[in-house]
Amino acid sequence: MLGLVLLLLALFAASVPIALALGLAAVPTLLARNVPLIAIPQVVFESLDSFALMALPLYVLAGRLMQTGGIAARLVGVAKALVSFVRGGLAAAVVLTSMLFATISGSSAATAAAVGSMLIPEMEKQRYPRPFSAATTASSGELGVIIPPSMAMILYGVITNVSITDLFIAGILPGLLIGGSLILTVILISWLRGYGEVQPFRPGPWASGLLAALRRGVLSLLMPVIILGGIFGGVFTATEAAAVAVVYALFLGVVVYREIAPRELPAIFARAAVTSAVVMIIVAFAAMFAFALHLLRAPQQIGALLSTVTSDPLVFLLLVNMFLIVVGMFMETFAAIIILAPILAPIAARVYGIDPVHFGLITIVNLAVGMVTPPVGVNLFIACGVARITMEQLMRPLAVFLAVLFANLMIITYVPGLSLALLR
Repeated sequence: MLGLVLLLLALFAASVPIALALGLAAVPTLLARNVPLIAIPQVVFESLDSFALMALPLYVLAGRLMQTGGIAARLVGVAKALVSFVRGGLAAAVVLTSMLFATISGSSAATAAAVGSMLIPEMEKQRYPRPFSAATTASSGELGVIIPPSMAMILYGVITNVSITDLFIAGILPGLLIGGSLILTVILISWLRGYGEVQPFRPGPWASGLLAALRRGVLSLLMPVIILGGIFGGVFTATEAAAVAVVYALFLGVVVYREIAPRELPAIFARAAVTSAVVMIIVAFAAMFAFALHLLRAPQQIGALLSTVTSDPLVFLLLVNMFLIVVGMFMETFAAIIILAPILAPIAARVYGIDPVHFGLITIVNLAVGMVTPPVGVNLFIACGVARITMEQLMRPLAVFLAVLFANLMIITYVPGLSLALLR
């Protein structure tokens, strides 16, 4: 098993694309176990033959339609109207918009890109430092995979046979906790350092501005209500909800808001298809790597090793958190879920008696934090690109946000009731 992992790391170090590295690393194990190489296409295609996985490209397309169809802009308008009177209100609006966008997009990177492209330039106009704006965008973007619907949760549920609907429900309160703590953080920092412009609070103008924003954005706000309400109410599955999201976003963008011309649709579909193809290729070859780990009995070996280290589930969770944070710093989230979930989830449930849904949320929150942790945090590169700054400039303001995210991770880990309360 060690040789398999070292080979994978060597391929990563040689800048071999993630999907190809995962597939190549598995080949020596297959040969050593006399498994015919025809198993490679069989495992790869079988891993994609899943109704639940159909949701991934659909949510990617829904996110694209939201960005170009005016839905995201109207969500931004509502968020700004709610908190514009507070010092740091625009930074708080970034977090609040990310929370609203997360209820539809299901993607951390899509959330960071959409919200950052709209609000980082506006934050600059209000004299927010660009590194602070980028750090706010990157850290709040992680909510895209925590607040349901989440593509990471869909993938985790498929891999571990945990109810996707239960994972969605479990993500609501932790998502609100993280979002609320980030809002308080940006407001406090803005007050202490004098960031942003302050508008005097007048109840009449504030209420009229909020009502105007709600009128413009009411149909956009109905989107998460329809999607999440349909899933939790048992009207449709997570995959069917993704299809509903695409149809609804298409209807609003083309027919109601008319911000998408019919001639633009092929380009939107093409960009979504390319993004989806990249994700699905990684999913397929990560399944090949997971198959090699299964041949080597990796879950059993790691479970036996951990049981000799500690029998305390609290210590086990601490070790898992430390391990996943490091993994999230260097590995793409979907690949990490496919490789590690089949190993860690059975150990957590069978050896340490940890609820599978709670452990799934711990895994996803860990990897979400990895998206804003250098050196390979995807959200960091997106935010730096939009804000036109270097990674070094981002590090100082990001440290405060990482401290807040780590504190939230500990609460979510050791207070299982936060994740499971709505399931009872």
